[in-house]
Amino acid sequence: MVLARHVPVLGGAAAASASATAGRTTAQRLGGLLAGVASGGLGEALRQASLGDLIGRDRFEVVDELVTQLAGDGGDLDGQAARDAVCDVLDELFRDADSWDELENEATTRNDVVRLLELFLTHYIYNRVPVVAERLGTIADPEAARRADRQMRQVIEDCVAIRLPEKALSMDWSGPDGRAVVEDALELAYQALEGLA
Repeated sequence: MVLARHVPVLGGAAAASASATAGRTTAQRLGGLLAGVASGGLGEALRQASLGDLIGRDRFEVVDELVTQLAGDGGDLDGQAARDAVCDVLDELFRDADSWDELENEATTRNDVVRLLELFLTHYIYNRVPVVAERLGTIADPEAARRADRQMRQVIEDCVAIRLPEKALSMDWSGPDGRAVVEDALELAYQALEGLA
């Protein structure tokens, strides 16, 4: 399986996890934002993240700035994998909302920090596998290619599990506790993928 062969290319599970710099940093920032949204709403979470100037803006402006603040500029493959994954999570967080009021209403109904972080890590790990698009491109049948893509994503999703402490919403995601949660999840996911071989 492509995924199992990918982990040794990265130097094994420990090295794959250690090299996931952009993913780790983005997951910590995203965890802080999501915890803030769950505990105080989108506006308060943006204020806490020094992004209060986004309050009242539309979806495009909010998402554009959040992607950059959470994942950086995507200057390398790892950074681009993190940017693409955070875009997917923000799409899930805000769903069909366009105006500020819709964004705020949609976000305040969310308290699934763990699921959204797992979604981020699933997409991030998937995006780090460089041969996925190449391999899927060799499948002539579009439905078979979509099926193979879904299967690969499902395998990764099954390997990602985040264990949050009881006080996850008040945890300092930018500090050692947040880093430990993310590192543990990445390490476990890469170990599970490596074990598929």
